[in-house]
Amino acid sequence: MKNIKAQLAIGVVCIILGVVLALQFKTVQSNLGGAAPAQKAQELAAELKKVREEKENLVGEVNSLEAKMKEIEEAESKKNVLVKNMSSELEKYKIISGLRKVEGPGVVVVVDDPPIDPEFSTDSIIMYNYELLLSIINKLNDAGAEAISINDQRFVSRTEINLAGSNVNINAVPTAPPFIIKAIGNPDTLESTLNIRYGIVDYMKNTKNLQVSVKKQDEVIIPRYNEIIKFRYAKPVEDTE
Repeated sequence: MKNIKAQLAIGVVCIILGVVLALQFKTVQSNLGGAAPAQKAQELAAELKKVREEKENLVGEVNSLEAKMKEIEEAESKKNVLVKNMSSELEKYKIISGLRKVEGPGVVVVVDDPPIDPEFSTDSIIMYNYELLLSIINKLNDAGAEAISINDQRFVSRTEINLAGSNVNINAVPTAPPFIIKAIGNPDTLESTLNIRYGIVDYMKNTKNLQVSVKKQDEVIIPRYNEIIKFRYAKPVEDTE
């Protein structure tokens, strides 16, 4: 809108300049009759000087308006860059906080109980040892995972994993084996971190007899965190350093 106003102002000044020149030319033409040649020459010179001065003034106005228009355009450009940068930062923090669905290369880990043996208890081993799921997530974070989900529940800083009756609640959603953990990051690094000798996967297989598989994938899709995050006690603190 400011650009349009500036352009209209320049247009008006140009029109005024044209009208003034036309009027002056007409006035000079009408003054050619009746006077002596020397007097006419002096009058024409005076008129010409006046027209030149008016022209210079109007040209100065045009230059001034053009400079203002350029300043407005530069300010608008800077404003657009600022908005673009703020949007980019906001998107980044949404991904970090788990509020954006994301995709990328990574690994898919499947954890399940051993095959059922009717001679022994049928209680779920992994459900009563759900802290092993947290150990896997901890290892994935240590290996640089950028986003993690477990049974399609986005793991964020507020995610709880605990045994509740016959289920393991994740983000307050009841879940049960098999537990499918997805992580986005460097597939080679994530896979090697989990499968390292005497590591977490080795421990779960050999000590708890659990079924654990780790597969690298070119594309892993992780859903967003669906709960509403409210802060009742934590308040931002101004950085004084």
